[in-house]
Order: sequence, then C-alpha cells, then structure tokens
Amino acid sequence: MHPPPEGGALSPELRGRNGKVISSADVNNYPEIFIDTSRMTILRAYCQNIAMNQSAYFATGCFWGAERRFWQLAGVIDTSVGYMGGTRPNPSYEQVCTGVTGHAEMVHVRFDDEQISYQRLLEEFWTMHDPTSLNQQGGDIGTQYRSAIYTTTPEQLSQAIKSRDLYQEVLVKAGFDPIVSEILSADGVEYFMAEEYHQKYLKKNPNGYDCHSSTGIAFPVGVVL
Repeated sequence: MHPPPEGGALSPELRGRNGKVISSADVNNYPEIFIDTSRMTILRAYCQNIAMNQSAYFATGCFWGAERRFWQLAGVIDTSVGYMGGTRPNPSYEQVCTGVTGHAEMVHVRFDDEQISYQRLLEEFWTMHDPTSLNQQGGDIGTQYRSAIYTTTPEQLSQAIKSRDLYQEVLVKAGFDPIVSEILSADGVEYFMAEEYHQKYLKKNPNGYDCHSSTGIAFPVGVVL
C-alpha cells in the first residue's frame, strides 16, 4: 500500500512523531504513536476491501455481450474487455480479428467473493455460450472467438476443471459434443485492455450486437464444487 503524497511527503496522520511510516499492521503494535484514528480506520477498511476482491478472466466469443452478462451480476465490482493468450504485445482489435496474433476476446471480471462466488461466475460462463463449438460462436468464426478460462488462483483452476467435467456430463446426456474450452492459469499471460469504444459497449449501445449461441442447457443446481 503506497498512500498518495501530500506536498511531496507522506501526510502527517500516516507518520509517527519520530517520522516512522505507520502501516495498518502497526496500529495495534504502536498504540503510543499519535495518529488520526478515523483516517487509519478508513485505510484499514480499504486494504481489507482490496484483499476480498478477486479477478477472473473469461472468453465466450464476442466480448460485448459477455461483459454485459457479467456486469449485471450482483457482487461483480467491475468489468473490462481485452485480449489474452496471444503472441503479439499490445494488439489492436483489427490485428486480433485477423487471427494472426492468437489472442482471444476476453472479459476481465473483478468481484467481491463475499457477495458472489467464483462458482456462480463459472455457471454464467458455461451457460452464456456454446463451449462445444471450436473457435466459433454463431456467425462469429475465428480463434479470437474461442472459449477459454484463465484462472488467477489454484483454487480457481481446480473449480474451473470440476465445473467443466460436471457440465460435460450434462451436455453429453443432451446429445452435445465434448467441451473444447481452454482452461489455463493466467500466470505469465498478459491481459491487454481493448480500445475504449469496446469498453461497456452495450451500455453505450444498448441495442448493439450481442451474439451468444447458448446450448440452452442449464448448469446442475445445488452442486458445490
């Protein structure tokens, strides 16, 4: 945590009388140091809030409609769209659409795991598109439209694999082909933000293009991964 400077120096309430910088962990250890307790309470709450927030990455075809599906879920703090899983740094939308960069159109979801579980996000992911369709969602064809999950923790990776296997059983019984979705760790995989006009596209253009060819098969109810 790096508090913003005030006049080129740390604000007084974040220093002790001897100039020592106070962290939230120091509050109980150094009760004799004068600080503005109300400001430190706010600082502690902010740090705790950051710790509760998690990130998740999903690719389900065109990222416009997918982003809207995620931002409408209670507990989702913020969403953005971008490119992930390719070979060229800072790709443009035009480059990604050619398929030469290898990126997928990705939605980055920031969520409060005390309000919404990662499993709930996975359920939305599997049912908002057709995960059995390779590099295609409806009329959108190309590797940029592939189905993918990039996980940010070992727990996410385990849950994503379990959810795939569970949903696969349901789809096979319904006569669908095997799931082709990638499930990979996001470690070492850079996320490049898409151009501004793509961000919250369907909030700017409520009647804009929203292609998601769902299988129509619900995720099993009452299963805890």
